[in-house]
Parts: sequence; structure tokens; C-alpha cells
Amino acid sequence: MRDFHFPGRSPVLACNGMCATSHPLAAKAAIDILERGGNAMDAAIAGAVLLGICEPQMTGLGGDCFVLFSPAGSDEILALNGSGRAPKAAQAAELRARGLTAVPLHGPEAVTIPGAVDAFCTLSEQHGKLGLDTLLAPAIHYADQGVPIAPRVAFDWPESAKALQGHGRRHYLLDGKAPQVGQIFRAPGQAEVLRRLARDGRRAFYEGEVAEDMITALQALGGVHEAEDFAATACDFTTPVSGRYNGVDLVEHPPNGQGATAILMLNILSHFDLPTMDPFGAERAHIEAEAAKLAYDARNRIIADPNSTTRLAHMLAPETAAKLAALINPKRAMVAAAPLSEAVHKDTIYITVVDRDGMAVSLIYSIFHGFGSGIASDKFGILLQNRGAGFTLEQGHPNEMTGGNRPMHTIIPGMLRENGKVRMPFGVMGGAYQPNGHARMVSNLRDFGLNPQAAIDAPRCFSDSGAMKVERGYSDAVRQELADLGHNVSIPNEPIGGAQAIVIRDDGVLEGASDPRKDGCALGY
Repeated sequence: MRDFHFPGRSPVLACNGMCATSHPLAAKAAIDILERGGNAMDAAIAGAVLLGICEPQMTGLGGDCFVLFSPAGSDEILALNGSGRAPKAAQAAELRARGLTAVPLHGPEAVTIPGAVDAFCTLSEQHGKLGLDTLLAPAIHYADQGVPIAPRVAFDWPESAKALQGHGRRHYLLDGKAPQVGQIFRAPGQAEVLRRLARDGRRAFYEGEVAEDMITALQALGGVHEAEDFAATACDFTTPVSGRYNGVDLVEHPPNGQGATAILMLNILSHFDLPTMDPFGAERAHIEAEAAKLAYDARNRIIADPNSTTRLAHMLAPETAAKLAALINPKRAMVAAAPLSEAVHKDTIYITVVDRDGMAVSLIYSIFHGFGSGIASDKFGILLQNRGAGFTLEQGHPNEMTGGNRPMHTIIPGMLRENGKVRMPFGVMGGAYQPNGHARMVSNLRDFGLNPQAAIDAPRCFSDSGAMKVERGYSDAVRQELADLGHNVSIPNEPIGGAQAIVIRDDGVLEGASDPRKDGCALGY
């Protein structure tokens, strides 16, 4: 139990349904859907789409999603890949011929076909109850009427807005400026798109006027996107991957997501006696950082389009983790792996919902960098992701940009399973940090006995591209110890990531936890 003398958050407890996400309006919309008789999938879709209006710098209809879910009455975990592909005419060789060594972050080359809308339509039809028209109603309302800008969103907006260009500035700035806390943001063009989706389904987005609006914006900037690329978009059901750590199974989405990285990282950490360490001391932070360097190096070599990821079994093998763990010097930091040519960043939303029948949904949805590519369509203001920057231009690499392929993705939903039962859907936002965040969350719970809210509240650190980012929640003494071990220590301007979780207890009570680094909350009924 937390010390009530100090600021903090209590877990949210309820029996009929629970949502945890990064904006209160989306949490409320999800609970409203549950109270109307919808299931967890309905609620998660309704909340996620609304988050694209509440946090447009993070996500939107022009983005991708990944989903893990467990149907009511079952402990089976299913996975859906709602990430889009590069247009068929995209080729790394053409970019290399132009002298490029990486995909431009804010050019049409980085725009992959949005996959989330197709995923939401598919999940609603196959696993929802209420119908897409009901699920999109909250987002339509707020897109028309407007959303007051929340504090964390206002904090992120000015820096993210530097990416906006052309129509993007008109649709996502107020009088040419980033909105302030409490100012109203409206998206009438998106409201119209949502109304068409509610009426006509996925073809309203991937064919006809809405698709033409996106294609025109891209082709005007030199994009190779065609109508056939949009019309051919299709999500895929796939098989999750999992790994065991300290009595619990971590279930992750398979490639092209980077979830296997979290499993490898925990496999490496299992070779160290973490429970004897200070959870917020330098020793644990150092071992975790070294494990992250090694796991991420493996990710960079292996994770790619599902058809190109051929060494996943090797990545998850116990002997691989054992060999990597042996490389860690407890007294000295190793040189970080070479920086990625493919881009990684932090801007993502996550929502988890559990309903009274036990259906659990873990859904993550993103446009990648802040405001994605910065490219928006003219009429409807659909902001397009820059997920194509997740490709490499290295010839022959599994993750080489290839027409029709999916890039390596940073966004990963997670679930924990204990004794064969689904115990906790959860997610940790933060781009490249996400596998490290998943591993730290599991370690906080299992090695140090923290409850989910305390595990989320706890300070974070992350060895990222040669820099050891250490939140202000750590002491100066710990930072100095890490520097003495050879880490290049800095305090990041922004907090590291954000997390949400729901524990499904044996007594039927749902326990929600939400990260104070974001504006959101856990909400139940």
C-alpha cells in the first residue's frame, strides 16, 4: 500500500468492466460502450478512435495498430496485425540511387498505407457486438464539437508540430500556433470520414473520395502510392509469441512488431539475481541497460516483415540469452550497438479494456513520430504516419524497404498469463523504449513485488543510442554511480514512455492502473 502522505495514484477497482488509457475522455467513452452492452473489443475500438482526436500528435486514422485479445470465457490469446505495407512501387534501391542512407522521416517515402482502420472494421465485425456506427459515435461527436487540450498533449504539441507541412499545418494548428491547455481542437474533416465509415464500412476509407484525398496529397510530394495500394490493405490474424519469467508468461505480438525483444531481454535478465538488488539503485539499472543493448542489437538484425523474419526461434532460444548474458560486465558499461538506420521514436497511444465476461483487449495504435510524416490530406485532414522510416535501406537486410512489405514496428501490446490464465493486459508506450518498458514492468511485478500502479509509477531509465536516460525519480547518487560505470548519463526533457494495465483477479475484481506521465486514467464501473 502506498504512503498516503505523498502524492500518488491508487489502483482503480471495479467488477463489471475496466478501461485504462492515456486520456480521460477516451476512458469514459470506453466505459459508456460497456454500459450499453458492448464488449471489451467494442469499448477498445471506441476509445482508440477517440484518442486520435484527443491526442492527434500521437495517433489517428492514418496510422497502424496491433492487438492482442482473449475472448470471453477463454484463456486463448489471439493477435491481429493492423500494420500497413509500403506501396508496391517503393524500393530501397531507388532511394539509395538518390544518395539516401535512411528513409526521410517527413517525406512521402516514409508513408506506409494506414492499417488501423481496416483492423478496427475487421475486429468490430468479427469480435464486437454493437456495430461500427455505435463505436464511432463518440469520436464523431468530439471531432465535430471539439476537445479541450489536456496538459500532456499541450506539452507535446509544439515540438511535434515542427513536422507539420502544407495541409497538416492548416488542420493541426490554431491560428498557426500549437494550442494551449484548455483550447478547443476540432477535426470536422475527420468527423465526416468517421460518418462515412460508420455508414459504409472500410471501403469508405480505402476507396473513393477519402482514399483519393490521401493519394493526391502524397503524389503531389512525389509519393509512389496508388489507389490499388489502399484498396488491397488487409489486416492479418497471427500467432503470438511468449516467454516465461519468474512464474509468469509474457505474451507478445510476433514480427513485424518488436515484442520478441522484450522476451529476449527478460531471458537475459533471468541470469542475474535481480530480487537482491535495490529496485531503484544503480546495480539494477546497469544490468537492465546492458541487457537492453544486447536485446536491441538482436532486434535490429532480425525483426522485419513476417515473411522476412527467419531467425525468430534463434532470438527466443534460451541458449541465445545465456550467451548474451555472459557478455555483461557488472562493473562496466559496454559500448552501445551501432545506431539504427531505421528511425525509432516515442509517439503512440495504448488502451486496454476488460469486460464483465472476461474478454481482455490490449490495443496499441500510432502514427509513429509526433504528427507522423507531417503530411495531411487536403479535404479531410487525415494525417499520414511515417512508419516507412522503420525500414532500412541496407541492401539484403531482412528489413530492407520493399514494395508490399511491412517495416519493423516499435509498437507492441502485451499480456501476462499465469498458470494458464490471462492475468494482465498491459502496454508501455515510448517507441524504442517499449520492449525495455515491458521487461521492466514484468520485473517490477515479479522481482520486486510491486503492485501494477506502483510498477508504473516507479522511475525509469533507458540506454538509448549511446545515452543513458535517467528520469528525475532517481537520485543524483545513482546517476553518479551509473556514470562511474561508464554510462553517458542524462536527464531526459520528457518522461520515459507511459503505461496502462488491468489485473484480472481471481475473485473477479478488476484492478486498473494508469501512468501519471500521461493525462489519462483507469476507469471502471
